[in-house]
Amino acid sequence: MKIIKPDVQFITPIDGATILKRLEQCGRVCYKSEDKITEGSAEKFVAGIIKRGHEAVLEHCSFTVKFICDRGVSHEIVRHRMASYCQESTRYCNYGKGKFGEEITVIEPCFWPEGSDLYWAWKNACLISEQCYFSLLKSGATPQEARSVLPNSLKTEVVMTANIREWRHFLKLRCSPAAHPQMREVALILLDKVHALIPVCFDDIWSEYHADV
Repeated sequence: MKIIKPDVQFITPIDGATILKRLEQCGRVCYKSEDKITEGSAEKFVAGIIKRGHEAVLEHCSFTVKFICDRGVSHEIVRHRMASYCQESTRYCNYGKGKFGEEITVIEPCFWPEGSDLYWAWKNACLISEQCYFSLLKSGATPQEARSVLPNSLKTEVVMTANIREWRHFLKLRCSPAAHPQMREVALILLDKVHALIPVCFDDIWSEYHADV
């Protein structure tokens, strides 16, 4: 059994400057102020529409990320309906095959320190689940049948595409201290990465939640 930490990876390359220019170009149609587009004007314009709550403009740009998380977190991610998803399928993935290392991979919980009694209880439960899963496969069960014993901590990969307005909504909810600790862990990884690429679009959210980490 392999234990890994969660992560977020970008599927689509993100050019922050290009995104801001496109948002400005779209947004200025509302005011017929295209003549005010100058070198460097996009950043100020986008910051202004966010401050005024005119976030419909942000729907004109989207990007795709891949979440590497556990199955429990994935169930929370896909509740965001204004998005498109593809997810690693336990029906078709046979973790007893070579390309999976003939082992299951689980996500390390962020709330139990390694070496603690709770951590070892969790690890032991996952090991038992792995043993039962492979035992079922060896006895003739199909992957979609054997998956019934896989743990909630099983690693999964979820590809999510959403526009920037929806990503802001996602991050506002999932970076909150009220979110599940593992969901928040993944959301904060995304927030840090996307803020570094398109700071103007996420400055307010980063300032609000990053200080709480």
